[in-house]
Amino acid sequence: MTIQSTHEPLRPPFGSLVELLHHRALHQADERAYVFINDAGSELVELTFKQLDDASRSLAKRIGKLARPGDRALLVFPSGLDFLVAYFACLYAGIIAVPVVPPRRGRLRHATLSIAGDCRPKLGFTGDALISDMTEEFAGEAAWDAITWTSVKGAADFEDDIGQRSAASDEIAFLQYTSGSTSAPKGVMVSHGNLLANLEMIRRALGTTAASTCVSWMPFYHDMGLIYNALHTLYVGSMCVFMTPASFMQRPLSWLAAISKYRAEIGGGPNFGFDLCVNRFKPERATGLDLGSWRVAFNGAEPVRARTLQRFSETFASFGFARRAFYPCYGMAEGTLLLSGGSRDALPVIRGFERSELARGRVVPVDDISSDCSRVVGCGSSVVGQSVRIVDPAACRECAPGEIGEIWVAGPHVAGGYWRNPAATRETFQGVIAGTGTGPFLRTGDAGFVLDGELFISGRIKDVIIIRGQNHYPQDIEATVGTCHPAFRENFGAAFAIGEPGEERLVVVQEIERTWRASLNPVNLVESVRAAVVAEHELMVSELVLIRTGTLPKTSSGKVQRRGTRQLYIDGELEFWQAAAAEAELSASPT
Repeated sequence: MTIQSTHEPLRPPFGSLVELLHHRALHQADERAYVFINDAGSELVELTFKQLDDASRSLAKRIGKLARPGDRALLVFPSGLDFLVAYFACLYAGIIAVPVVPPRRGRLRHATLSIAGDCRPKLGFTGDALISDMTEEFAGEAAWDAITWTSVKGAADFEDDIGQRSAASDEIAFLQYTSGSTSAPKGVMVSHGNLLANLEMIRRALGTTAASTCVSWMPFYHDMGLIYNALHTLYVGSMCVFMTPASFMQRPLSWLAAISKYRAEIGGGPNFGFDLCVNRFKPERATGLDLGSWRVAFNGAEPVRARTLQRFSETFASFGFARRAFYPCYGMAEGTLLLSGGSRDALPVIRGFERSELARGRVVPVDDISSDCSRVVGCGSSVVGQSVRIVDPAACRECAPGEIGEIWVAGPHVAGGYWRNPAATRETFQGVIAGTGTGPFLRTGDAGFVLDGELFISGRIKDVIIIRGQNHYPQDIEATVGTCHPAFRENFGAAFAIGEPGEERLVVVQEIERTWRASLNPVNLVESVRAAVVAEHELMVSELVLIRTGTLPKTSSGKVQRRGTRQLYIDGELEFWQAAAAEAELSASPT
């Protein structure tokens, strides 16, 4: 089934990102482009459009002596605006930027070494304090030892610059390594043309202008943080205010306070961020909060929950937040970022469907009062300039209305493939509809369906749990478990199946809130989980594994790594919740 097929010319007004930045530096020289604040809301550093342009050109001149166009550079930064200087310096020098997750507690993720081995970087950019860590972390590894590390310090004081440089539309702007939620990370080759096309799609979808201030807590190594926030505001010529992800996680209301202070129009992130704001809400900390300027609260990067939208709207309605500001959306790195979104200033679309029929791959709308109702949030319609189809992933034929299939996408924002991985590129980027030869399409790996022109996401195809021949989406089970007892950390659970076909058992791994660890009876928790999952999904939880806070495997973007969790479970390497885990496992065994 086709959601929307339109190839209306997008015609972005710029030919490359370097042309875009140079234009802003000429025409909005002294206007603030980016502001970085701490969790108390104090401004730590700012960059005008001209300052960013000058610093990036100067750094590009310096690194031009160390690398050649087409070489790769790792960007390993703690939170701050130095990342943006390094990123645009790479664009000016023709070097391919590779954003990666910064060290955590002084240690890099092992996935960073895998990324280095895949793209073989010539350069590495990081903060002054981290240079020694970067050179020593994986010493002895060939790909790591070949990196020349440098800092951004002094870039703005460099007297000469690289001069004006043009970049072709098909030139790679950066490698966005996939999150690894269902497979090893792969480098998506995002070109200048892909970025500009998607930035124009985002501008049209959100209706943003030079007055559309944004406040973000998303990190730059995440495509939503870099593209939706930093590059999108540059594209429309507005200001973006940043805070660290750690500041948000510790004091989520500081994000809302910044939206209020700067009268921001745009702000968003993954669904769990909105839940966190509600869970940590205290009226005495919200004095003077005014969210009336917030017009687009985009919610994406993971399943959008109807419960989340309702709780957040009810909690912050008295502070000026309008439910119609919510903007559920859907996207992925292989399509640069945005693939579908709702209508600005329209209420989110939430529909009820028979849960048992969804498990059979069929779409049957029902009233919310039905005991078999699963409430699903729509992620809007296809954005202008692309074609979206719902396709049977096995037969590669278009699905009929009312069928669940794989989401396929085509358009100028779809990347050229994976870095030096032709087999994976063919599998993912070269889908062709059987019988028609129509293509190529990006095969997203996500299951979904369309109703009344609205796209609904079912889940990752590779994560589907099959028990007794029935399909179950793990995120639905995880949501049921995460909300059935206040001791559970919502959005910090993983559900998967164990066993041979016909003998599958359902296992749920769930984090415990720190404040509850010393006062819980694991037997009662098991009973609560079993009762909730049976009532909602007609499934028996064979085993509930309770783990320590902060130990559930997640990607850099916060997605649950279900396959990784499953393997840790099989290998017996999960970090149990103190001594209670053993008792919980015993009590969870079927009787």
